[in-house]
Amino acid sequence: MPELRPVDYLLVGHVAVDLTPTGAQLGGTVAYAALTAQALGLRVGAVTSAAADAPLAQLQGIQIVNFPSPRSTTFENVQTESGRRQILHSQAAPLSMENIPLIWRDAKIVHLAPIAQETDADLAGRFPNSWVGVTPQGWMRGWDEKGSVVKKDWENSDQILGQAGGAILSIEDVNGDLELVERMANQARLLCLTEGARGAVLYWNGDRRRFRPPTVKEADATGAGDIFAAAFFARLQATKDPWEAARFATCLAAHSVTRVGLLSVPTEKEIALCAMEVLT
Repeated sequence: MPELRPVDYLLVGHVAVDLTPTGAQLGGTVAYAALTAQALGLRVGAVTSAAADAPLAQLQGIQIVNFPSPRSTTFENVQTESGRRQILHSQAAPLSMENIPLIWRDAKIVHLAPIAQETDADLAGRFPNSWVGVTPQGWMRGWDEKGSVVKKDWENSDQILGQAGGAILSIEDVNGDLELVERMANQARLLCLTEGARGAVLYWNGDRRRFRPPTVKEADATGAGDIFAAAFFARLQATKDPWEAARFATCLAAHSVTRVGLLSVPTEKEIALCAMEVLT
């Protein structure tokens, strides 16, 4: 393994192998968020676990510490008459503080990004010199004996939200339960709810504000929430302004859905466009 260098943005969570009609693809929050943070000019590192079938070479320029596992975390989305059904076919090894290289434990931003309950919840309080952001999707997923994914209560949510600098979740994560979102917002320093084409709602400092995305032609929304999260965390640390971070992230995430898969990672032109202050 090459010698590790310090990073600005550390991701902890599984990459995913996504089974699609056109073949297996690299996915998961770690993949999309890492490439987004890199596009924003940050030095990025990722701690993950995957088998040889995960095409980690697609994360070019990202420092990766991979703890090999017999199987990668593998998802498949199946369309049924009653809607989309997600299946978890396999799960890689869990991740804990012992997996984090010492040289990365002081990263400016630590992004806890579980997708299948693989990341220890206590990590939120283990980085005293970092700003910790969480995307709790993987803590809010359960599955039955056949791998069918279902929504589940987020255990220890109050503890994690109280320790983290901020959290981002989607309307799908909470199954549309806005009362649950309000309760979580009261426990968090800041919380952002993404709502797809409707944009995002930021809860901060006792206030609530909606951010509308620009109108675009959607090709594939996969990864948009992960791109939003990385853009929000990075912009927040750069400007110290949560409202500006939410505006910027909403803009970038909207542009991302015009492309498919990892090609949705923000371009230099999109970053420059979204960074411009919009006067209304």
